[in-house]
Amino acid sequence: MHIITTMKKKLSEREGLRSFPHFPTVVVGTGRGEKTNLITVSLIHVFSFDPPYIGIGIAPSRYSFSLLRDNPEFTVNIPYSDNMEAVRGCGSVSGMDVNKFKKFELTPLESMKVATWGIKEFPITIECKVEKDITIGDHVWFIGRVVYASGLKTGVDRSDLVLYWGGEFRKPGEILEKRS
Repeated sequence: MHIITTMKKKLSEREGLRSFPHFPTVVVGTGRGEKTNLITVSLIHVFSFDPPYIGIGIAPSRYSFSLLRDNPEFTVNIPYSDNMEAVRGCGSVSGMDVNKFKKFELTPLESMKVATWGIKEFPITIECKVEKDITIGDHVWFIGRVVYASGLKTGVDRSDLVLYWGGEFRKPGEILEKRS
C-alpha cells in the first residue's frame, strides 16, 4: 500500500464542522396547553428506522429545553420552502416572550398520541415521546420514539424541503444516484 505524505491544509474544528453537508431543518413543537413553544431545529437525526426513533439536539439555555423536561414529548414539523418566514422566525425569537403560533400565523394542530401540538400549515408532522436524553457538549439530545405521523398528502416533494448549515437556508439539489 502506498501512503500519501502530502498534508491537507489545517482547518479549525469549527471549519471542519461547517464543511458538513447541510442538515434538514424542522420546527419542533414542545410543551402543552398554554405553555407551548415552537423552535427551529437543524440538529435532528433519525436514530432508528425499526423501531422508529428521532433525536433532536436542544441547548439547555433554550425555553424548549425546560418544556421538554416538564413534558417529554415533541412534534417534528417538516416545512416546505414556502414556510420560510415561520422557519426563520421560530428560530429567532424566544417562546418565553412570544406566542409563535400567533406571531407567525400558524395554526395549532391537535396531535393524536402526544399532548404537544403540531403545525397545520406544514406538510408533515411526526409525534414523538422522549425515551432517553443524552448530554453531549453544549446540547442535550432528546431521543424520541415516533408514535404517530400525519401528512397533508401521501408522499413529500423532497426537492422543496428546507436545509440549513452555516447561516444558510437551502433546498436539496440534484439526485446523484439512487440506491438499488
